[in-house]
Amino acid sequence: MSDYIVRATAADSQIRAFAATTRDLVEYARNAHNTSPVATAALGRLLTAGAMMGSMMKGDEDVLTLQIKAGGPLKGITVTADSHGNVKGYVGNPNVVIPANAKGKLDVACAVGPGFLNVIKDMGMKKPYSSQTMLQTCEIAEDLTYYFATSEQVPSAVGLGVLMNKENTVRQAGGFIIQLMPFAEEKVIAALEQKIQNVTSVTAMLDAGNTPEQILENLLGDLGVEFTDTMETRFHCNCSKKRVSRAIISIGKKELQNMIDDGEEIEVNCHFCNTNYKFSVEELEALKKEATR
Repeated sequence: MSDYIVRATAADSQIRAFAATTRDLVEYARNAHNTSPVATAALGRLLTAGAMMGSMMKGDEDVLTLQIKAGGPLKGITVTADSHGNVKGYVGNPNVVIPANAKGKLDVACAVGPGFLNVIKDMGMKKPYSSQTMLQTCEIAEDLTYYFATSEQVPSAVGLGVLMNKENTVRQAGGFIIQLMPFAEEKVIAALEQKIQNVTSVTAMLDAGNTPEQILENLLGDLGVEFTDTMETRFHCNCSKKRVSRAIISIGKKELQNMIDDGEEIEVNCHFCNTNYKFSVEELEALKKEATR
């Protein structure tokens, strides 16, 4: 498999860890949305995080949504993932172009801007779990680290990265999430903190040929890392003309009649995958017959 997530434990299960390589799915998103390099980097980071966080959920029908609502020129990011490694997402302004930061790198923080991170988990309960935290650095990985610590009370280290080619395609993408369990010993915590401090970047490790397994070996090898399973991950949108038809039907007979009276076909766009669905006047008339109000 090309893109995948590996799950592991370390230090006699005092640590749980996830690592992923996501180049293909981030490139798919870049191509689908025609994103600029900085938009690709921002969206790719959140897609990678969403894929790993989705894999943490247990139920087959569980759905995770990550929303960044912020004031930067990117105009926010939305990512949705399930427990099977499927993830999709989009940015508010895919064409944003801004100067590089002081280190000469894509300025994701400036593109995102100050705002909030919303995490919504729909696990089949009466109400979805929802939590909002303020963005701390707007770099996404650090903001998720803050979310885990404050909203889930799980000390975590999150690393995310997207490396672009000169022709603006995706060269590398991936990430890791390492979490301490409540019963973690002080010596384990200290050893992990020391390892995390020495991390250069996720993309540097991937570009050097490291697999997700090797990334976790580098970070946790001295703590007895044990790999538990591997899961394929991909950009996947479950939209279809049938699903869009149901949405059109829901707007009601009056609105449908107004569309029909215009005498022209309509086009409906899926924000997540940028697919356009066209409906002729005849199709609209058929949908109107199915409307109940």
